[in-house]
Amino acid sequence: MAIYEKFVGATRDDFISLKDAQKNYTLSYNDDFNFAYDVVDELGKTKPEKLAMLWVSKNGEEKRFTFRDMMYYSNKAASYFNYMGIRKGDKVMLVLKRSYYFWFCILGLHKIGAVVVQATNMLKAKDYIYRCNAGKIKAVVVTGDGMETEYFDEGEGQYETIEKKFVLGHKKAGDDWIDFEAGFELANPDWQRPTGDQAVMADDMMLMAFSSGTSGYPKIITHNFKYPLGHIMTGVFWHRVVDGGLHFTISDTGWLKSLWGKLYGQWFGESAVLVYDFDKFDAKDILSKLEKYKVTTFCVPPTMYRMLLENDVSKYDLSSLTHCCTAGEALNPEIYNNWMKATGLKLYEGFGQTETTLCIATIYPWSEPNPGAIGFPVPGYDVHILGEDGESCPRGATGEICIRVLSQARKTCGLLDTYNFSEEDTKKALHDGFYHTGDTAYRDEKGTFCYVGRNDDVIKSSGYRIGPFEIESVMLEHPAVKEVAVTGVPDPIRGFAVKATVVLSDKYFPSDELTKELQKYVKDNTAPYKYPRVVEYVDALPKTFNGKIRRSEIRDKDTLV
Repeated sequence: MAIYEKFVGATRDDFISLKDAQKNYTLSYNDDFNFAYDVVDELGKTKPEKLAMLWVSKNGEEKRFTFRDMMYYSNKAASYFNYMGIRKGDKVMLVLKRSYYFWFCILGLHKIGAVVVQATNMLKAKDYIYRCNAGKIKAVVVTGDGMETEYFDEGEGQYETIEKKFVLGHKKAGDDWIDFEAGFELANPDWQRPTGDQAVMADDMMLMAFSSGTSGYPKIITHNFKYPLGHIMTGVFWHRVVDGGLHFTISDTGWLKSLWGKLYGQWFGESAVLVYDFDKFDAKDILSKLEKYKVTTFCVPPTMYRMLLENDVSKYDLSSLTHCCTAGEALNPEIYNNWMKATGLKLYEGFGQTETTLCIATIYPWSEPNPGAIGFPVPGYDVHILGEDGESCPRGATGEICIRVLSQARKTCGLLDTYNFSEEDTKKALHDGFYHTGDTAYRDEKGTFCYVGRNDDVIKSSGYRIGPFEIESVMLEHPAVKEVAVTGVPDPIRGFAVKATVVLSDKYFPSDELTKELQKYVKDNTAPYKYPRVVEYVDALPKTFNGKIRRSEIRDKDTLV
């Protein structure tokens, strides 16, 4: 029996219908469930030689870690953190890019019961100051690769709760930066699971995340130790990881996406993960890694699939691939069809948030992927589409994606605990028996959920509610369009008019003729009322740290004009 079956008691082929999954899906776990002990250490003891991670540096250096290795090194990390004063409930920020030390640290902190806070290495002083003070961070572990420690130190004197600063890379140690690797090497690997008042319980806080912050300060989102259980659906059922295979999700450890694709769900499915520590995405390089390491399952955003397809994919032997997934932005038919033509594999979309694990996807054996349709609710999530009146929307009508929450005690594993440690802020999203995602969708005639956009992104024009994703997806099929963001711009007659902000492909230049061509292209390929009445050409779109388009910045600029 695979280890994940001990918790769900079912395989991904067992659910013969959506009603069957909703009725019969069960999740069993102890009150002290802890992924580090109950999954990683269990595999370390029962399947010690099984590969957990293949790590590849940007220079081609390779390291292989078994589950026994992960048990051993996470014990050392727990011992060292404990020796340095980190206790249950303490908050520790990890800024480690794609270093294998991230996995040692996060599992070691799980074993202690400390709270892990992931952060990207792209932060500057003001970002560190806000996050450390708002989150009451006690310690940081920072990569020594670049200027990260210098940026952090620019905030010296403004940190309210920082007590310890660790750095990877001996050359950066000194002054008040502690050499993490030196201390780690000396740490005792004979760590014992805490008991008594230091025992770690499933309802204890495990993760603290900061949202992407498309407007205003990032929100603080907390998850408890049941969060990894929600990712059984992500890794085993959506990614369809292969027992003994190799999964590759491209993500930096600064984002929760790395936990979606580089840790919990994959190890529940007993698949190794490929971690490639590159500095800059290069499509040819990624294709060569897929070929060289015989990756079996793969997940990247649609934009990356597009970049891969700009090359002759047929030159690479990708025959080891069995399943491919995508999420994070619109998947247009061109990418879907071209990837299937090049590899013979369909792309399976999924939907989730920092606040959730995977909650809508094409995972069932009887469901087929369809570009633009994100799938059906996954087992464990009771998902509804609600109108502004709080009532369920009929099929074809756009409403908000909402997840039923019967009570705090019976909340879905993987759903957030709190916003900003504030009961008031939490109730803004968790009220009337539902978690309100702020994302909108509709159900088609088959009942499939089709994504429309964020509530703030939906354009209300002449009585129509227009989502940006569909228009962006159509425009991206035109060869002139490299990137596009669709927003609403104030209009005295329509309320708002549809606007497309476009980054052009090479060898294309702005002109009135091109604008008319793009407008006609949209009219010919979707409902004519959705075409962009305003087209603006720019060199680059405003984006968040993790690459999401900041439509709010475009809207704000247009409102001020």
